Amino acid sequence: MRVFLDANILFSAAYRLDAGLRKIWRIPQVALITSGYAAEEARRNLDQPRQLHDLEDLLRDVEVITTTPADRPLSGALDLAEKDRPILLSAIECRSTHLLTGDFKHFGPYYGQTMEGVLILPPSEFLRRIT
Repeated sequence: MRVFLDANILFSAAYRLDAGLRKIWRIPQVALITSGYAAEEARRNLDQPRQLHDLEDLLRDVEVITTTPADRPLSGALDLAEKDRPILLSAIECRSTHLLTGDFKHFGPYYGQTMEGVLILPPSEFLRRIT
């Protein structure tokens, strides 16, 4: 299973030491992936040195892809904000099985849907399904 983490997942996991999202890092046989774009967004939104340090620690166990996917049309009637397109395109490009995002405003209408092989889920649903 290849699980792509959106910036808000990285941010939330690093924000508090007792964040429930940290369970995702302890799931066996799950490869965690994110993009440099998402990692940088998480960094920009964390302002405490401890949180930034925790983010870097978490990222050690995450494959960070550095290439930016080409902007291209997405299948279906997907209407994503411009800032969210690189997230989904990166998840598709690196052949993720899942995209975890807490961005209900932009990705919420697509929760539970598979877009070009990537199942979009909120983290709580992902954890419920695999534990």
